[in-house]
Amino acid sequence: MTIRLTAIAVSALLALSVAGCATSEQNQRAGTGALIGGGVGALAGQALGHDTKSTVVGAAGGALLGAAIGTATTPRGQSGNYCRYQRRDGSIYEARCEGNGGGGY
Repeated sequence: MTIRLTAIAVSALLALSVAGCATSEQNQRAGTGALIGGGVGALAGQALGHDTKSTVVGAAGGALLGAAIGTATTPRGQSGNYCRYQRRDGSIYEARCEGNGGGGY
């Protein structure tokens, strides 16, 4: 029982650390998908196999599948041509990037 909980905790911590390091929306979605998929996969592996190996394999497979789905479902419309800016009042807005190929000045 202790080994199973340790395996689940380690899998969750690894997925969480990957999600925490994500910088772009695509990476954030991949990290979140890996975290959710790893948890669901671990639960499914434990339910089906009733042993640690099944739990770890389920967590790994779920994390891979979740990351792939998270990456594939990222909207692609504005990522390359728009930047986020902050106004003096603190509100944030998106507009064409200035410089670096963002368009006219």
